[in-house]
Amino acid sequence: MGTALVYHEDMTATRLLWDDPECEIERPERLTAALDRLRQRGLEQRCLRLSAREASKEELGLVHSPEYVSLVRKTQVLGEEELQALSGQFDAIYFHPSTFHCARLAAGAGLQLVDAVLTGAVQNGLALVRPPGHHSQRAAANGFCVFNNVAIAAAHAKQKHGLHRILIVDWDVHHGQGIQYLFEDDPSVLYFSWHRYEHGRFWPFLRESDADAVGRGQGLGFTVNLPWNQVGMGNADYVAAFLHLLLPLAFEFDPELVLVSAGFDSAIGDPEGQMQATPECFAHLTHLLQVLAGGRVCAMLEGGYHLESLAESVCMTVQALLGDPAPPLSGLMVPCQSALESIQSARAAQAPYWKSLQLQDVTPVPTSPSTHSPEGRPPPLLPGGPMCKAAAPAPAPSSLLDQLCLCPAPSVRTTVALTAPDITLVLPPDVIQQEGSALREETEAWARPHESLAREEALTALGKLLYLLDGMLDGQVNSGIAATPASAAAATLDVAIQRGLSHGAQRLLCVALGQLDRPPDLAHDGRTLWLNIGGKEAAALSMFHVATPLPVMTGGFLSCILGLVLPLAYGFQPDLVLVALGPGHGLQGPHAALLAAMLRGLAGGRVLALLEEDSTPQLAGILARVLRGEAPPSLGPSSVASPEDVQALMYLRGQLEPQWKMLQVGAFTPQK
Repeated sequence: MGTALVYHEDMTATRLLWDDPECEIERPERLTAALDRLRQRGLEQRCLRLSAREASKEELGLVHSPEYVSLVRKTQVLGEEELQALSGQFDAIYFHPSTFHCARLAAGAGLQLVDAVLTGAVQNGLALVRPPGHHSQRAAANGFCVFNNVAIAAAHAKQKHGLHRILIVDWDVHHGQGIQYLFEDDPSVLYFSWHRYEHGRFWPFLRESDADAVGRGQGLGFTVNLPWNQVGMGNADYVAAFLHLLLPLAFEFDPELVLVSAGFDSAIGDPEGQMQATPECFAHLTHLLQVLAGGRVCAMLEGGYHLESLAESVCMTVQALLGDPAPPLSGLMVPCQSALESIQSARAAQAPYWKSLQLQDVTPVPTSPSTHSPEGRPPPLLPGGPMCKAAAPAPAPSSLLDQLCLCPAPSVRTTVALTAPDITLVLPPDVIQQEGSALREETEAWARPHESLAREEALTALGKLLYLLDGMLDGQVNSGIAATPASAAAATLDVAIQRGLSHGAQRLLCVALGQLDRPPDLAHDGRTLWLNIGGKEAAALSMFHVATPLPVMTGGFLSCILGLVLPLAYGFQPDLVLVALGPGHGLQGPHAALLAAMLRGLAGGRVLALLEEDSTPQLAGILARVLRGEAPPSLGPSSVASPEDVQALMYLRGQLEPQWKMLQVGAFTPQK
């Protein structure tokens, strides 16, 4: 269905007309730098380009008072001194004669994007806008924001399109208090914000930015604040926040639309945020959001003041929206202690309102004011945890992004290798049905140690799998689906693992579902992480060989994926992922699609799904679509995990947390 890019060059018109060090960073080059980089990368050309329109008076009135809209309209005829005087009545604001026009375009761009997505014209999109919006309140400009673009879009989606559940994800480094105030008593909008807070010592210096501000009235539990109390949060901290806090609540909420307040002052190099998340992290965050709401994701630019970092982060977000594989994350995936404290405090504050948290240990990590010096130095760490980096000047662009791995996607995104000629699948036009096979002699050599591969149909299937796997390892194909007879599933998987490791894979993740025993000669050398979902009991034979029973409820399945599989996978950082659906795997199509879609965020999207031949017609089509970048079908509102599922996860986390630091948050232990 495509990705929309909404923009209008008039939004570069407004600029600061007097000396104001606080406001000078909000400048037109923020838009032009991002748009130029999108064009250089060929990303704008791949999007449906929409020219922004002005929001109407009635549309602005969905969240703003008539008196405030009239006040902003009058700025069109004010002189410089009058504009400066009016600006001084608000916090961190400057007005320009073009402000009213630009702000209406910014709000209108969000409305156009929401309309395009909800009418099915596109799947998702980005509104590249300024001025930003998330600080703006009903009757006040604030923090560079004039009209609240995302809030107007949410109210419009409810009024015009009849939506009942909208998720707003605010990853800007500042708290979007304007959105919070507008929806804090509204259970139809789930608002999530992480933000630099430093125990209230960072702008906007609000008590209601802390984790215990959870909404009011009917909206209790629908405001989720994650305050960062140190600078230097990086990729591991951001991904951990999604896996252990945002996504469990989001799946339970089951949104019909996801709106993103996409501020990139939370990226590395930004002078406002002083955080360490690299641009590719935003591809991963976007990818994780695309498994919600049928992939209906509308991102709208908020902050971002380091032009190089902003431009790269915007490109990464658009690439993810287009369905391109996310580049591998850089750095160790180990959350810092301060991040763990913040995430667990937010989980504790939200636990009374969300079933997905109520069987978990949400006891806040104990802290005391004495552990934080007046200079804001970080507290002592738990053994094995890293320390968040102290504030530092923004690095130069040349050193900031030199190591960014762009990894262009192969021209063939997904290939299906089937053996039964009578199977007819309805596949997207860019999914290739493979005709080739590995050489017969080579196939027989790999099959020789396995008796179950001696039969002709098993050999034929193995030859096709080897050919497909080689194409993936050579970079010709990104992802694929192969079939095997049920009787040869375990042996075929063993060959795929050995072939992958011997032909270039440095770290191979294998997620085996159903009755698939661990290959007997699988090494414990750290090159392979084996996860069996469907084993007889929870067991961690080593930190690299893990088994757990197949969860019986949707809630247990989601808890297993978010609380075990993905934290282990992100900690391991594989460069090849094998997903094997073996005998008795028990997964329905939507569950299998969700698993494959979420694992696609790893390894630059290099995922090979191995299916039994008799299940191929039911699963191959849906898996092909998600592996090429489409959103998986919604599972609907999630159920609570069964006590047995909770017990299995609790045991495994206790065994594995010392070695796998991405598991440190959200241990599955019953509350006392």
